Amino acid sequence: MPITARAFIVAAALLVTGAYLTRAARAEAVPVRESLAMCPVDISIWSGRRAPDFDERTLAVLGVDEYLNRVYAGPDGHPVGLYIGYYGSQRQGDTMHSPLNCLPGAGWTPVSIDRIQVPIADPTRSAIEVNRYVIEKGLERQVVLYWYQSHGRVVASEYWGKIFMVLDAIRTNRTDGALVRVIAPVGASEADAERHALDFVQVLYPLLGRYLPS
Repeated sequence: MPITARAFIVAAALLVTGAYLTRAARAEAVPVRESLAMCPVDISIWSGRRAPDFDERTLAVLGVDEYLNRVYAGPDGHPVGLYIGYYGSQRQGDTMHSPLNCLPGAGWTPVSIDRIQVPIADPTRSAIEVNRYVIEKGLERQVVLYWYQSHGRVVASEYWGKIFMVLDAIRTNRTDGALVRVIAPVGASEADAERHALDFVQVLYPLLGRYLPS
């Protein structure tokens, strides 16, 4: 999509969002869900551990209401990082944004950008579309898979995510949503790192409905 078209979509979405959400008098509907802290530490063949908490400055930038930050490892020891940032409401300016916005400040540079289909076991769909990035810092490389999830919907595009947020606010009086990100460091090859990330996403996704409500 051309940059001007994307900019127009974002501007239109933000304009409608501001016009509607600032006038909304009703309290936002609060969905029933389990806390992210209840997400299993061990998922299938993957064993997890808690990663360091974010500092206050990072949390202020993220604006999340709850987050999960863990490192999981498969039987071969290859790690994947899992981050889920949950927003109970996006009415007050705390909205989901692309992880790419934070990369330069952390020293990472994207070297390839794509979207891929991830096959999943779900009665309503056979695959989800996610963003696939390869990022680089010095001699280090990582494969990053991420998507936006809300109300049972998986969206790769940040722009369409904002449009759906506006529509959901109007129709259901809800603006909750989450960013899900999986990172696999590149060891032997990018293909190997991507395989680990995909394997983890496939066992993680069926669990998310308990923490990211439809």
